[in-house]
Amino acid sequence: MKIDNKTGLVLEGGGMRGIFTVGVLDCFMDNDIRFPYTIGVSAGASNGISYASWQRGRSRFSNIDLLGIYDYIGLHRFLQGHGYIDLDFLFYTYPDKYFSFDYKTYFESPDRFVVVTSNCLTGKAEYYEEKKDPKRLLDIVRASCSLPVLCPIAYVDGIPMVDGGVCDAIPVCRAIEDGYEKNVIILTRNKGYRKKNKDFYLPGFIYRKYPAIRKQLKLRYRYYNEILDYIDNLEEADKAIVIRPQNPIQVGRTERDTKKLSALYDEGYECGKKFVKLHKKEKPLYK
Repeated sequence: MKIDNKTGLVLEGGGMRGIFTVGVLDCFMDNDIRFPYTIGVSAGASNGISYASWQRGRSRFSNIDLLGIYDYIGLHRFLQGHGYIDLDFLFYTYPDKYFSFDYKTYFESPDRFVVVTSNCLTGKAEYYEEKKDPKRLLDIVRASCSLPVLCPIAYVDGIPMVDGGVCDAIPVCRAIEDGYEKNVIILTRNKGYRKKNKDFYLPGFIYRKYPAIRKQLKLRYRYYNEILDYIDNLEEADKAIVIRPQNPIQVGRTERDTKKLSALYDEGYECGKKFVKLHKKEKPLYK
């Protein structure tokens, strides 16, 4: 597949497994690789936004270094009402106190950055692009990362939302609909991975006011496995380049072991270097 200025970048989520994506994106920034269109879901959105603002190292700091300074993952955070992962800290405290987000670079960039959320009322994916309002931008990305059950429901424009991966786990179809028929897709699972063919058990009292999102959660494995099959077909047809972990995954969705996270980041960076070696000669990606 030839890489050109009509090639999109698609970022899967996966919680803390997204540190693999961070390694790839840092390598892209080190080699001045830019895409005119990036779409991210969940951790793919939270890590992708630092790529969209061209802040190399920002996501690595929040996923590894900051985790060692401020333990923002765990049951203690959940019992305090913050969610198992303290998203309020990550999206509203972290940018102000530890590593500022470069809104100027992000808002002035001509490149598109799309964030996926899941609408609790409709049970459908929502796709947002925000290049004017800083608070709304953070609200959207936070909503994209609100893991079902583990994190509180988030709100965008007053609408209840949960993790974008519930309704569109790997948004390559949206990228194609937006005009990017060829895509580089960064996944956070090994080749061949599929979810078990089993409906997700959800107690009746959870999201009882939102039957549409309950249905999506129960059947999520089917949609996820179907999109992976589709991506495999795109890859075979030379319509997508897939970058994914090569070593067996040792990192969980809510991983707290910074050594494991660092190793997965390093693997992502090495996979990024292989991509660069193959495609650096293709000038349209470089500005």
